[in-house]
Amino acid sequence: MSAQSSTDRDADVLVIGAGPAGATAAFHLAQSGLSTLVLEKTQFPREKVCGDGLTPRAVKQLLAMGVPTDTEGWLKHKGLRIVGGGHTLELPWPELGSYPDYGLIRTRMDFDETLARHAQKAGARLLEQTNVTGPVFDKNNRVAGVVAKQADRSEVTYKAPIVLVCDGNSSRFSLELGLHKREDRPMGVAVRTYYKSPRHNEDWLESWLELWDTSRGERKLLPGYGWIFPVGDGTCNIGLGVLNNSCAFGKTDYRAMLKAWMASCPPEWGFTEENRTGQILGAALPMGFNRQPHYTRGALLVGDAGGMVNPFNGEGIAYAMESGAMAAEVVVQALGRTGAQRERVLETYPSALQDAWGGYYTLGRVFVKMIGNPQFMSFATKHGLPRPALMRFTLKLLANLTDPKGGDASDRVINALSKLAPSA
Repeated sequence: MSAQSSTDRDADVLVIGAGPAGATAAFHLAQSGLSTLVLEKTQFPREKVCGDGLTPRAVKQLLAMGVPTDTEGWLKHKGLRIVGGGHTLELPWPELGSYPDYGLIRTRMDFDETLARHAQKAGARLLEQTNVTGPVFDKNNRVAGVVAKQADRSEVTYKAPIVLVCDGNSSRFSLELGLHKREDRPMGVAVRTYYKSPRHNEDWLESWLELWDTSRGERKLLPGYGWIFPVGDGTCNIGLGVLNNSCAFGKTDYRAMLKAWMASCPPEWGFTEENRTGQILGAALPMGFNRQPHYTRGALLVGDAGGMVNPFNGEGIAYAMESGAMAAEVVVQALGRTGAQRERVLETYPSALQDAWGGYYTLGRVFVKMIGNPQFMSFATKHGLPRPALMRFTLKLLANLTDPKGGDASDRVINALSKLAPSA
């Protein structure tokens, strides 16, 4: 069936995808009085592969949006518990003026919907089961809308002067614009599942720098890193990730690896097959701006679509939300102007991203190369974890948590390194 256009579906801005990037952008756009239409290919509630942990960076965005986080379904955590090299170290989130000193847990089964409904309350329109299949171009080869397939398989055209591309790692829309992933950027793959466990209500995110398999009577070091995140609902989110600089990347049965690690954990933790409550699902982690440019011909790439996962720690939600807020701010200013002036404003979006994270992500690429060396990781784990001061600095670096002004010595060092590093 050919695509049909209807003026009552037109908007000031089209947002493709209602994940954290799209929902955050839609909220801020609607708050600014712009007609905002969000097109989501699935129907809520829906599952997403994620660790479900929100660092203080993400919490700051939730507070800025006014999302209630003192209700059922949210679990606070103090910081990060790091396990490796025979050591366990608990590192509270740093006390800063720029970020709260706590993180949160909420499963992606309803976290994304919570943000999307919040955007709706602000005035954004949300259409679920609406799968965007490609762009619509005007006579100047500029994106002027999208073609989408509805639940009944019929096609419809939605028009708007600006489109925010928030359709995740695979970003089919970006491919239609000729924007492909950069092979010189880090990429990770992660798998996760849920287990019923007495550890479900702990108030630390737990990161494992070494994964051991003792299930066959011998001690074997597995590739990658792992996490145990308490969800507070009787279960823990358990997962592991492998980076593309590992020889195991793409050549390993990650699900079997996760099961082997779980089988080697203390039995009282309950990480057994009979206690597993969900499937073991996997997803890619697009890091360090692995798809560029972030603006082209009326379309802005936001969140995972633009490869904005932090290379240091694999965190994506905070950067999806932050880039959503940044994109919304640019669009609000752009739509207040016309012609060449509007285009000049839109073209500031990539430079705003680079100013925020470009140097930091370049440092992250160096870090990824270093931790890909097993000898380096063994040395760093053995000699770093026993030094709490060094690890507090490392936590700030990996989680990108510093005060830009008036911070302590570690803040100044990290900020200086990020400014000196070339853009990503």
